[in-house]
Parts: sequence; C-alpha cells; structure tokens
Amino acid sequence: FDSKADLAVAAIDEEWGRRRTELDSLFSPTIPPLERLRRYCDYCYRVQAEIRSKCGCVLGCPLFSLGSEISTQEDRLQKRIQEILDQKRKYLESAIRDAHAAGVVHAPDAAAKARTLFAYYQGLLTEARIHDKLEILRDAVRGTYELLGVKGPEPVPA
Repeated sequence: FDSKADLAVAAIDEEWGRRRTELDSLFSPTIPPLERLRRYCDYCYRVQAEIRSKCGCVLGCPLFSLGSEISTQEDRLQKRIQEILDQKRKYLESAIRDAHAAGVVHAPDAAAKARTLFAYYQGLLTEARIHDKLEILRDAVRGTYELLGVKGPEPVPA
C-alpha cells in the first residue's frame, strides 16, 4: 500500500463487504419493515457482544471512531467512511419508507427519519463504548419504535 490511508481504506472495504452481505439479508424486502429494524437492533447488539467477548470491552462503531479521529486529516479515508455510512443509512431509509407505505408509521420523509434513527443508534453505540456497558444497546428496539411512533405491543428485546 502506498500509504496508511490506502491500507485503512482496503481494510474498511473488506469489512464492509462482509457487513453489507449481512445487512442485505437483515433488510430483505421480503421481511416486514418493522421486523427489519428490530433485526438490525438485534444484529448490532450481537456484533458488539461478540466483540466484547473477544476484546473484553464494547468498542462501538469503528467507522464513527475512525471518522471522528481523521475527519480533517485524510480526505480519501473520510470520504470512504462517509460513503459507507450513507449506504448503511439507506437500509434504514428503505425499511422506514416501506413501513410508511404499509401505514404502520407516519414518515413521509423517510430519509430524514433514517438520519434521526441512525444518529440514535450511533449515540447508543457511543454511550455503550464510553460506559463499557453492552446493556445500553438493549434499549435500541424500544427507542426505534418510539422514534417512529409505533403503537402496539412492546417489541421483544434483543
């Protein structure tokens, strides 16, 4: 690699390839939209639990950690991180758009609601990392439903 940034981009792309396959499955349009979001919350919890069992602590989102560290130093790396985060938000947006179309949530601007929900998830991941408490992530499903205005039975926790 010509630079550390090139190495980092290659590593990020490799990991994103694996994660994207998992997200494609979680967000399949054959799955009801609210179930997609619940599965995503469960997935985030499961990934952090696996990391915690290997590393001994909650690490949160590596893209946010890296992005906040290098945002003014490595343009190419920052751009790639932004692209991946935008792609991740699109998964949420598609589920929200489908939920709105099905009449289970009121979200005429699915992109804006997805940005809000994504920021909520990142906040939970950051808080879990700072406090090294995986349990913080168990609130994701309830918070997701609350942010979307979902009425009905309490979702099953992760």
